[in-house]
Amino acid sequence: AAPSFAVWAIRDPESGNLDRIQIIKGWVDDTGKSHEKIFDVAWSGQRSVDASGRLPAVGNTVDTSTATYDNSIGAEQLSTVWIDPDFDPALEAFYYARVIEIPTPRWTTFDAVQLGIPAPEPVSLQERAVTSAIWYSPR
Repeated sequence: AAPSFAVWAIRDPESGNLDRIQIIKGWVDDTGKSHEKIFDVAWSGQRSVDASGRLPAVGNTVDTSTATYDNSIGAEQLSTVWIDPDFDPALEAFYYARVIEIPTPRWTTFDAVQLGIPAPEPVSLQERAVTSAIWYSPR
């Protein structure tokens, strides 16, 4: 049976809301070629994955003139149980979760506001957190 993973993330109280949770899967096929695939497994808002498997951006509330942002988008917490849809029990694989916040100002944007100069691009970034990997090995 394919492995299932329960993932749950809560935002840092001093940072931005959460945009999405991703599961990153890596494996080596039977020819020795390595692969990696990113699965969006939980996300904020009423977005949905399109036909190409892409999830639209969460949006961006960063105000570059004040180096501030607004937690009016995203979610305080996200959770799901995910089952690998492409699982092959004959192949070794690893999995880890990545949690992505909504965009927040970069430190260069804070500096630009203090110095009274235009902020260099990009003016915002999306902080990330990752888990340790979980390894699968066929018996």
